[in-house]
Amino acid sequence: MAEQDLSSKVDDLKVTENAAEAVNDDDDDQVVDPWNVVTKSDKGVDYDKLIKRFGSTKIDQALLDRFEKVTGKPPHHLLKRGIFFSQRDMHQILNRYEAKKPFFLYTGRGPSSGSMHMGHLIPFMFTKWLQEIFDVPLVIQLTDDEKFLWKDLKAEQALKLSYENAKDIIALGFDKDKTFIFSDMEYIGSCPAFYRNMIKVQKCVTFNQVKGIFGFGDSDCIGKISFPSIQASPSFSNSFPHIFGDRKDIPCLIPCAIDQDPYFRMTRDVAPRLGYPKPALLHSTFFPALQGAQTKMSASDANSSIFLTDTPKQVKTKINKYAFSGGGTSVEEHREKGGNCDIDIAYQYLTFFLEDDERLQQIREEYSSGKMLTGELKKELIGILQKLVADHQEKRKTVTDELLKEFMTPRKLKWGGKDS
Repeated sequence: MAEQDLSSKVDDLKVTENAAEAVNDDDDDQVVDPWNVVTKSDKGVDYDKLIKRFGSTKIDQALLDRFEKVTGKPPHHLLKRGIFFSQRDMHQILNRYEAKKPFFLYTGRGPSSGSMHMGHLIPFMFTKWLQEIFDVPLVIQLTDDEKFLWKDLKAEQALKLSYENAKDIIALGFDKDKTFIFSDMEYIGSCPAFYRNMIKVQKCVTFNQVKGIFGFGDSDCIGKISFPSIQASPSFSNSFPHIFGDRKDIPCLIPCAIDQDPYFRMTRDVAPRLGYPKPALLHSTFFPALQGAQTKMSASDANSSIFLTDTPKQVKTKINKYAFSGGGTSVEEHREKGGNCDIDIAYQYLTFFLEDDERLQQIREEYSSGKMLTGELKKELIGILQKLVADHQEKRKTVTDELLKEFMTPRKLKWGGKDS
């Protein structure tokens, strides 16, 4: 036991150092933390540097091959294309799946606007696929408390945004019998087990550590200081007694963007000290703003992304007007030198939403050679996004308040995994 505690403390020192580097990034031109993603490179964030700094593991071909062998399904295109590029303990999750031992999925959303944008869809689209592949329960945390603490929002406004975002999430087609969506503002007060895990985490992390991990300052409100314990607690199965009873030995797999990793490095340090398994993670790259890959999108800037409430005309206008081009300054120059797919936003968006690998490769070759012009590339993207947004809007119309309540009511979920 003493040996395990020592190991945890060593991990904690590493976590604090690594996370502090993410906030106070002096050795290169990028800053990545849960609230800021900024880089001076036209190509966006250097993810290899993030892997090294955060201490995660790059998703390699061996893992993709094993994933296909274990599940019998080809990897999702977001995995094959390196959009989900980093992982922690994914092999252990595959071990459990092979052994028919249970695990669950956990992801979340910070509701800062009434409508989600395209970047918000990525983790949920991927999580839905994981749920279907593994046939496991899923919990989705809506951190309306976080947005109340960080944004100029009233508590009632933040809660209302949770409901609106939950409807967008449900419209993606999640299985109601296997999915529990919860608002922090509502669920924590009704679930003593969740609150007990929160305070257990709080007792394990000092003020100095949380400042080092998240960059909090002396003038930050105490709500911000304690919030990481709230985001950590859904990692533990006994935070959901209506699903798992009092079992504390069931691990979770968390698909999320890499900027959320500081929360879960902290969680992975604390978990062994509480007698819980460490959460496993799959990290995605960032979905870039229309204006370029140097920042991630902002829900407060309507022109930084395509929103799920946009009309077909708005989708077309935004792509044509704001999507940063990697093409030449003139048709003649573009025909001669070709376009740069590594910085072209229309092409980058296609890597997320065009599932046809052969078509994507064809577009890359034609654009890079100058055969395809920027306008033609954007037209390809516009057609895909217009259909995706329109289809989503139709599905969202079917999400009634009654269906929303069913998803957000604590209840038993169907799950097939059993300990052997």
